[in-house]
Amino acid sequence: MHAWPASEVPALPGQGRDLRIHDTATGGRVTLDPGPVARIYVCGITPYDATHMGHAATYNAFDLVQRVWLDTKRQVHYVQNVTDVDDPLLERAVATGDDWTALAERETALFREDMTALRMLPPRHYIGAVESIPGIVPLVERLRDAGAAYELDGDIYFSVESDAHFGEVSGLDADAMRLLSAERGGDPEREGKKNPLDPMLWMAARDGEPSWDGGSLGRGRPGWHIECVAIALEHLGMGFDVQGGGSDLAFPHHEMGASHAQALTGEHPFAKAYVHAGMVALNGEKMSKSKGNLVFVSAVRRDGVDPAAIRLALLAHHYRADWEWTDAVLDEALERLGRWRAAVSRPDGPAAEALLEEIRTALADDLDSPAALAAVDRWAAAQQDGGGTDEGAPGLVSRAVDALLGVAL
Repeated sequence: MHAWPASEVPALPGQGRDLRIHDTATGGRVTLDPGPVARIYVCGITPYDATHMGHAATYNAFDLVQRVWLDTKRQVHYVQNVTDVDDPLLERAVATGDDWTALAERETALFREDMTALRMLPPRHYIGAVESIPGIVPLVERLRDAGAAYELDGDIYFSVESDAHFGEVSGLDADAMRLLSAERGGDPEREGKKNPLDPMLWMAARDGEPSWDGGSLGRGRPGWHIECVAIALEHLGMGFDVQGGGSDLAFPHHEMGASHAQALTGEHPFAKAYVHAGMVALNGEKMSKSKGNLVFVSAVRRDGVDPAAIRLALLAHHYRADWEWTDAVLDEALERLGRWRAAVSRPDGPAAEALLEEIRTALADDLDSPAALAAVDRWAAAQQDGGGTDEGAPGLVSRAVDALLGVAL
């Protein structure tokens, strides 16, 4: 599966700072020191409809992570998956009369268009769950053969008790885990499981649903968590720097994925930091495909809104915050974009070296994009007041905003 084209990241003078970011597993900030190649895995979409603003906010957060790392002169090895076979996708295909593969391909293509428009840096490896099945089967077999998985009516379940570190990612107690498992694709009420929280690794073939050769597992399809584990282990290995996604993935997805990988390898941790973006709401409720309260990036673009304004609307909120999308949020972003573009269009302006350092400092401090935007606002206001004659300043501001915030002026 191919990703989307990369926009050029302008070169900046000097060098950025190491990123200090909130780690869900420890509940505090950690300073990441990845070495010359930073490794990041971000969980991708289930492509049964288009990119909504909640998706966009999540991928914007991890785009900032990449940009901070690139500014420290590191390379970035970024991997993202596509869950191109899953119950919600199959259910949507039945409801709409679509072929499930055609639906997945169409929505994945639209996602790529949205990411390109928003200037999100693409992953080095963009991998679908279906294409990963040949690599998933032997991992499930290994877990079963090691006693970390068991069979139940043809399905294969992972035993959470096989990982001594289970629970460290989310920090939740058993009751909270059980509640979230039921809400987020698990089956804690299924009889015969060793532990209600045990997640499915391999689902035996069901009538009318797609299935693949599972070797000794029989025909079927993989569970959700093992897909990401297989992709991450193949392309990044254990102990990569950041596992990212929305805050609703901390449990069960990232918790279970970490335990799968740790049981497979005997190593810990799966990722050095677990980083989660907040939820975006509409009309008082989290944007959710199941609720249908969505604002789609593609629809806003079709209305003629500059994608740079959409990106500024996302950047105006701290990545870990829960916030609500409103017309006022977009209007403010459009007005800000106009002010910034007017400021950098002048032949000279206030010196911008200090501004560059302010942006770098803000982003290195847990991706504080609102502080970075406020710094550019102050420079633009000084420009409007005629506060400088540095001929290189507008160009430096334009490059800094592009390179570090992903906004083309």
